[in-house]
Amino acid sequence: MVVLNRIYTRTGDDGTTALGTGERRKKYDLRITVYGTVDELNAAIGIARLHTAGADRVDGMLARIQNDLFDLGADLCSPAGNRAQEGERLTVTEAQVTRLERDIDDLNAALAPLRSFVLPGGTPGAAYLHLARTVCRRAERLAVELADKEGESVSAAVVKYLNRLSDLLFVASRAVNENGARDVLWVPGQNR
Repeated sequence: MVVLNRIYTRTGDDGTTALGTGERRKKYDLRITVYGTVDELNAAIGIARLHTAGADRVDGMLARIQNDLFDLGADLCSPAGNRAQEGERLTVTEAQVTRLERDIDDLNAALAPLRSFVLPGGTPGAAYLHLARTVCRRAERLAVELADKEGESVSAAVVKYLNRLSDLLFVASRAVNENGARDVLWVPGQNR
């Protein structure tokens, strides 16, 4: 359980921050950048939720996802391999990835097939979900970069979760766009 009774600690004044393992790293370290981007993603989803309150099914999914993203951040801030922490390490699971896949299939079942790419927009909720999707893609790219870095580790479930989540955010944007009726479609060469 987390207890936060004091928000500032002054320990980061030297430009470092602590991982869940206690190790200190520069605030621009790639691992810090990855889970900072996941935090940004969570905030973007929070803004989207201000506009999805009427879409109970989507909003419920987004609420669960926001909680999952804290699990994912905990996974990233406590790298595998630290034996002292291994038993206590919180990780994203394959079950969470599978739930995203079920949610995508559930939402997608009500949507007509696309005949063009979708431009971000339509309703405010859809536009904010597209913004969250692009932040999610950035987090995924950074997580893959971190996984490829020598001496670093990222669980496969983290990368899978972020990959599926960007798909879910896309499908959810269409769902809140009146199941695609208010989608704004790309018209190739329209403004030539």
